Parts: sequence; structure tokens; C-alpha cells
Amino acid sequence: FLQAGLKSCTLQPMKKGVEHSHISDSCEMENDTFPLYFYFTLYRDQGHLKYLYFLIMLSVYAAILIFNASIILVVMKEKSLHEPMYIFISCLSVNSLYGTAGLFPRLSIDILSDSHVISRPACFTQIYVIYSYSHSELTILAVMAYDRYVAICQPLHYHSIMTVRTTALLIAGAFFWAFLSIALVVIPATRLPLCGRTISRLYCSNWSIARLSCVSTASNNALGLFVLTTSVFLPSGFILYSYIRILIVCQRSSSEFRGKALQTCLPHIVTFVTYSVALFCDVLLNRFQLDQIMTIVALVFSLEFLVVSPVINPLIYGLTLPEIRKKNPIFTHSSKISIMSK
Repeated sequence: FLQAGLKSCTLQPMKKGVEHSHISDSCEMENDTFPLYFYFTLYRDQGHLKYLYFLIMLSVYAAILIFNASIILVVMKEKSLHEPMYIFISCLSVNSLYGTAGLFPRLSIDILSDSHVISRPACFTQIYVIYSYSHSELTILAVMAYDRYVAICQPLHYHSIMTVRTTALLIAGAFFWAFLSIALVVIPATRLPLCGRTISRLYCSNWSIARLSCVSTASNNALGLFVLTTSVFLPSGFILYSYIRILIVCQRSSSEFRGKALQTCLPHIVTFVTYSVALFCDVLLNRFQLDQIMTIVALVFSLEFLVVSPVINPLIYGLTLPEIRKKNPIFTHSSKISIMSK
């Protein structure tokens, strides 16, 4: 759809005091409904403060890389951790590295840049990466809930059910459905004729593109609702159902069994609740267009589900699960510091 009458577009700097760069007039005329570039409007000229924000972003991203990579390496290296629960935890870390790679490098560039422009291919690629990460997070958490359900509610059959083949199929299915479902949403969005090129976010989102559409997005909304139901509501419902069943079993069991069960389930529950709240905030931002009312709230909500979970998840599992904490020098050192401080 970009083939007819396209000419190469070059960015030309605007005069001082104007916020964005612009595209040549001839290119705008020929590709008015299929713009080759988009502008981010939430960025403001922060002067020298932008270097402080850049260092903060760089520090957060470095922490995400170190914490999650350490979880992955420990699980890969230690044979005692080659069990479904720890493999699923490492999958969460892999997903966090994947999702944040779609945000932080680009965000760092935009913080330092004076022109906050993104090309059309880069924009839709970012949408795909961020939202496939988002859906993969929930599908992986659903798989983890199933693993805990089998381990606690059917302990005698756990090893016969959670075989290596079953574990591999669950992981493949969790990622495959998330990646496929987001493709079903993003591909139709690339074909929408647009009557604007400004995005009121720190990064590209499917909702922001849909708002710019010149035509009805009813079919896109229907498809999005289907994907939302199958990739968000169904996994969330299954997770809640699994933990309710687990709690029922724990109430009927001994205090020792209950303690061991809660020790392994509590990190999963905290992870699920934290991510659900962050995802809910992102939905609020998109549906009610909070960026037009409260800019600070929009900034926090837009980054929450891409920052909080990738930072908190490895800390939760690394500090609360003894098997990981003992094998990981990062979390071993952290736990010693916390004990000494007490």
C-alpha cells in the first residue's frame, strides 16, 4: 500500500523554537493518508535535564538486563534448576529482555534528541514487540499457574504430567499464541488510512494509530476485542481459577504443606497482581485518553507495564526462592545486606 507514487522522504530541521522536524511538502502531498513518519508529542524540551533523564533510563535498563540475564544464566547453568517451574521463570526473564528491547533503546534516543520522529516501519515494529511482550507475559503466567496447580493439587502425578515434552509444548504455545494474536491486530492497522501523524505517547501503540484513522475501525476493534479476550481475559481467568483451587487444597492440608505451597505460589501471585495493575493502567490511558488531561499520569501509566514487571520479577523470584537465591551471587549478596541491616 506504500508503493503508489512514493518518493524518498528526507527530514529537514525546523527553525528554532519549533518542537518537531517535518517532512518535505511533496512527500506529505503524495502520502498524506499513509505517512512515512510519526511525531511523539509527549516529549518536551527539558534543557540539560534530559541528560539526567537519560542516565536514569540507562540505569533502569542496565538493572533489567543484569537481573534478568542472571536468572536465565543460573537456570541454564545449574542442573538442579532444570525443572518446569524454574524454566518458566527463566522464560519470564527472556520475555522481559525482549519487551524492554523494544522500548529503552528508542526511548534513550528520543530523550536526547531534539526531534522526536519515528519512521512508519519502526513504529509498527515497536508496536509488535511491545504488545507481543505484553501478551506473552500473561500466557507464560498462565502456564506457570498450571504448573503450580499440578504440583500442589496432583503431586503424585506431577512428574508424569509435566514431562520435558509437555514443558516444551507449553512454552512454545505460550509464545506462539501471543505472537500470532498480536500479528492479527498489527497487520490490519498498517493498512489504515490515517488523517494525522502525531502520537501522544512516549512510544508507538496500536490505540494511538487507530485514533488517527480516517475510516471506521469497527472491524479492527472487533478483532482487537477477540485478541484481548483470548490473550488477556482467558489467561487471567485461568490463573485466578488455578490459585483458588490451590488455596482450597492448602486449607485442607497440614501447616507444613501449606507453608511450602505458599512459598512457591506467593511470587507468582505477586507477579500476576503487579502486572495486572500495570496493564490495567495502560488500558485506562488508551481508552480514556488521559494524556490530554494529565500529562504526568500519562507518562507514568505508559511506562509502568514496561518497567515495573521487568525490574520486580527477577527480584521477587531471586530473593524469595531459596534455590535461585543460593545459586545467584547477585541475590545472595542482596539478601546478606538485608540481614545485616536488620
